[in-house]
Amino acid sequence: MIKSVPGVTVSLQELVRLQARARNIEIRGKTKPMASRTGPHLSKHHGRGLEFDEVRAYQAGDDIRSIDWRVTARRGKPHTKLYREERERPVFILVDMHPGMYFGTRLQFKSVLASRLAALLAWTASLKGDRVGGVVVNGKSCAIIPPRLRKEGVLRLLHTLVEAQPDKPQDIGQYLLQDGLARLRHISHPGSTCIVLSDFAGIDDACKKSLVTLAGHSDLYAGYIFDPFETQAPGKGRFRFGSPSQLLDIESGSPEVKDVWRASFTGRLESLQDLSHRSQMTLIELTTALPAHEQLHQAFRSLVTRSAQ
Repeated sequence: MIKSVPGVTVSLQELVRLQARARNIEIRGKTKPMASRTGPHLSKHHGRGLEFDEVRAYQAGDDIRSIDWRVTARRGKPHTKLYREERERPVFILVDMHPGMYFGTRLQFKSVLASRLAALLAWTASLKGDRVGGVVVNGKSCAIIPPRLRKEGVLRLLHTLVEAQPDKPQDIGQYLLQDGLARLRHISHPGSTCIVLSDFAGIDDACKKSLVTLAGHSDLYAGYIFDPFETQAPGKGRFRFGSPSQLLDIESGSPEVKDVWRASFTGRLESLQDLSHRSQMTLIELTTALPAHEQLHQAFRSLVTRSAQ
């Protein structure tokens, strides 16, 4: 792994320290909780659950299968076992780290912003008692992080993000977002909160279909990551872009180049906005020009304000 350079790469230590920033962020679900997923609380149930809680005198309506016969025999009256069931809302975070994400002209690379956002969201979920899991894709592989409670799930995700960074300039590689979305659909289940962090540079019909499917059974947030440089062509000059194997020289002074440049960004954004309007997906725009924690705090606060109106 290359040496950590602020804004260009992220270290595990940096992502761990973001736990302190996560205390001021709250992920708000859009759907009403169902009986089996009402938040990170422990509720007492009559009958079988996940963990034994206590024994009390039998009451009408209690499940007779839960009668504690030893206590009943000892006390001469029927007693039943109570169980407590952990009711949590698993949070799954998909981070797209394809080679095009290693770009930025402001505060940080898009890949760095995505990693910081993922860390903040993971810590936020963990602090609320939710299980954390996810998927990390880059130009070479697709890593799955099964959901785990407390710090275990968070740390596994953070380790995977750090390891996903290249140790040298990458070629284009494969665009594996659709593969990642398919894996996310497989490991998540109805009632989960799913968050996808990407610049969606290679989004196609298959990706859009997967996003619609995810939005149909989970609270889906799409974090659209962009750099201000992508929104408008630079001034007149000659610029070189690309990867080591594919370099492209662009003369940015012509109106044609400026129109194509602008259309590329707005077209992608409008496509995501349309997808959001047609489904239950919530779109959040995130720029490399601002700190990750400030943007998340503002984004979720705005969602709460809109839902209250």
